[in-house]
Amino acid sequence: MTHNAYFNWSGGKDSAMALYQIQQDENYNVRSLLTSLNDLHKRISMHGVREELLDLQAESLGIPLLKLFLSDKSEMDEYNLKMEKTVLRLKEKGLTHAVFGDIFLEDLKKYREEQLSHVGMEAVFPIWKKDTRELIHNFIDLGFKSVIVCVDASKLDRSFAGRIVDEQFVQDLPENVDPCGENGEFHSFVFDGPIFRKPISIKKGELVYREYPSPNPKSGAENLGFWFCDLLPEN
Repeated sequence: MTHNAYFNWSGGKDSAMALYQIQQDENYNVRSLLTSLNDLHKRISMHGVREELLDLQAESLGIPLLKLFLSDKSEMDEYNLKMEKTVLRLKEKGLTHAVFGDIFLEDLKKYREEQLSHVGMEAVFPIWKKDTRELIHNFIDLGFKSVIVCVDASKLDRSFAGRIVDEQFVQDLPENVDPCGENGEFHSFVFDGPIFRKPISIKKGELVYREYPSPNPKSGAENLGFWFCDLLPEN
């Protein structure tokens, strides 16, 4: 039996690898992408990638894209409410499974499964528990190409923002940084690879530093700093 699914698409490398894996599985048919964006800035949440680049990705993937817009200062209650409404719409269209690119964050996996259970959906994790060093090398070997769009300034310096993900990039990562950035050390934008019909042409814009309130002030850090490399479509 083939299950109709939607894919929680971030635009980054983990999403790309998970989509690649699920498309090899005849038990699933990915009928839609779902991406959360900041409603004020029209950029992918956390990654900071422009909406127009997301549109180009979806066009090249050949999969319909559904966008979930969140307010600039979105809280979890807003996210949960809007996500539930959106997922119910997808369920009405006959979709029964939700696909994620998570690798080893147990709390996040549990949260996703619990939220989906409320609406009678099942979660699928194609790259769950994969070795992240092996995963990043497979990503490169398969011909995927991506650029780093955001780095946690407490883990990586600004020079990593805007770099292409290749073997040299992996070698240059500090020992305390996961090769796939699974702990939020960095985020990426994938612009080519075996799941795309054609590459997405991009050019690098400015490098920007931004701070955000820490979700856990008791940890000692009032604000969290990130370097963003702005990407623009190259016409």
